[in-house]
Amino acid sequence: MGAIKRFDHVGITVADLDTVTKFFLDLGLEKLGGPVQMEGEFLDTVCGIPEARTTIVMLQAPGGGTGVELSSFERPDPEPGQPSAMANELGLRSVAFEVDDLPALVARLDQDGYELIGGVGEYEHIWRMAYVRGPEGIIVALAERIG
Repeated sequence: MGAIKRFDHVGITVADLDTVTKFFLDLGLEKLGGPVQMEGEFLDTVCGIPEARTTIVMLQAPGGGTGVELSSFERPDPEPGQPSAMANELGLRSVAFEVDDLPALVARLDQDGYELIGGVGEYEHIWRMAYVRGPEGIIVALAERIG
């Protein structure tokens, strides 16, 4: 029986690959590969979408770990999502990163036009955390260990 060996990546489908890639690079992720255009039998089989074509960029936090795969479908036309979805809407709602100096990062993101969804919270003097809505409505959870 097969078993999970490791957590490899999270995939996020976006409309504007360049803007979303820049957002995550500005947060501090590093590019592992791409952009790479994919189409053909492999993609059609895995996605279950005949005649699909997508462009993919792979990102990763400094030092390794779970990756972030950003993909933008050119064929078929992408379906609109719910860019104003809140954390209680069913489905994958956020991608989370541990950061240094959360207040400074939140201030910088605010200057770039990305606002907090709620506020900055503190959990038992151990974590400081905030949700920021990034491009295309992506919720990014940012957490700083403080204790």
